[in-house]
Amino acid sequence: MDTEPHTFLRSEHRRSRIAILWRGDAAARREATPQNSRFVRVFEALDAAGIEALPVVYDETFADLVRDQLLTMDGVLVWVDPIHQGKTRAALDALLRGVAAKRPWVSAHPDVILKIGVKEVLHRTRHLGWGADTHRYATADAFRAEFPPRLRAAGPRVLKQNRGNGGQGVWKVEALPDATVRVLHALRGSQPEELPLEAFMARCELYFGWGGCIIDQPFQLRLPEGMIRCYISGSKVAGFGHQLIKALIPPPPEGPDSPQAQPGPRIMHGPDAPQFQALRRLMEDEWIPQLMETLAIDEASLPVIWDADFLYGPRDADGADTYVLCEINASSCFAIPDEAPAAIARTVRDRIARNVQSDTSG
Repeated sequence: MDTEPHTFLRSEHRRSRIAILWRGDAAARREATPQNSRFVRVFEALDAAGIEALPVVYDETFADLVRDQLLTMDGVLVWVDPIHQGKTRAALDALLRGVAAKRPWVSAHPDVILKIGVKEVLHRTRHLGWGADTHRYATADAFRAEFPPRLRAAGPRVLKQNRGNGGQGVWKVEALPDATVRVLHALRGSQPEELPLEAFMARCELYFGWGGCIIDQPFQLRLPEGMIRCYISGSKVAGFGHQLIKALIPPPPEGPDSPQAQPGPRIMHGPDAPQFQALRRLMEDEWIPQLMETLAIDEASLPVIWDADFLYGPRDADGADTYVLCEINASSCFAIPDEAPAAIARTVRDRIARNVQSDTSG
């Protein structure tokens, strides 16, 4: 029997143990294996790197069991959306903070998510080259006072609740005569709706609850050209995905549930894809270092897998593409390119080695 089950790796005789955590019910927890998980390629990459990875299914109803299990691990990789079937991450984030304070490192740590995995990052980093005319409304009063004149003066805007996924709480807003607006929710299946601006803003006030603020960006006219998802492991680009999205684009006459209204497939590419090398250089050489400096995040705290979603901005004077950041996903970045599991394993291995070195030198 292992007489020190809660100690870090002290020699090469025991493989490091990493939990891969996702949300599910009691049956999913009982039945979970690396092979029947959607993260099977991540399990395989970690195993090939000499790291033992174990599936851990979480739900609030058996949170104590999960906590006890995580405390036997050397690290925890988390894939849980901010909002899932009406449940938030509030209880899970508290659990992960407690676990991380006692022993294993957690990726992504809830405090890191609150810096990069919320829409507020668009405002805090608006001065970077990926920024736009971005505003933050901290209170309902500020929203009611500042948004109407900005909408009238600046053209169509996109409002985003601070924490969400799947298009929840993301709206395109266009001003119409007589203090009315046309709005379109980014949630799949949505239809344009016309209503008084005041009524729409009242609908948005719930976003000042758990999310805490509303972010306001200009609508990007090149949206129909698609979204580029840049996948990052630590501070290095691990691949790209390009998708012709339909969110915030009015549905065709066939309706929002028709095949014509569905987004195209996300075409995955490795980190060396030629068409994305300009974006890769910007990310690795400029924007990620500037993000870390702006938000006071060290490299070891960056998630082992995260992504930055870009829309095409206006072309520059030379006709080259520019990129506008529209979201960072750090809570549950999946699916991922084929090259990403190996990148995750390298990042995990490096962090284990750093932690072992720190532990033994301390």
